[in-house]
Amino acid sequence: MGRVRTVLFVCAENSFRSIVAEAYFNKYATGEWRAVSAGSSPAQAVHPTAVELMREEGIELGNRKPRPLTRELLEEADMVVVVCGEACPLIHVPAERWELPNPANLELEEARKVVKEIKRRVLELVGRLGTLEGRRRLNPVL
Repeated sequence: MGRVRTVLFVCAENSFRSIVAEAYFNKYATGEWRAVSAGSSPAQAVHPTAVELMREEGIELGNRKPRPLTRELLEEADMVVVVCGEACPLIHVPAERWELPNPANLELEEARKVVKEIKRRVLELVGRLGTLEGRRRLNPVL
């Protein structure tokens, strides 16, 4: 197997959308790819609703800490995904943009819908990147 490639998920605070996307990606991708996440103005902690909703998915975020976006992270990433669209920091590298509302400002059920949309997009991305687990998720016959 060759070098492990990296997807960098970026949002402003790295406390909800990007950290959820990272967690889903690392759950469903094979060893060919891994994800990291960061924020331009990282929060002090992961948002409690993100922790709760991901726990429902069997993913623990409790020990995670928001990470600052650095030039090194951007340069080392093979792909960058900005998960807050136009509300996010200007990134001076090619990036895919996902227009997602900030679930931290929403009621629990609305936040749950955003998390489901993040999962859907991550599974689609994993499939596009050609990882076996992603192909199985998109086509259970494999």
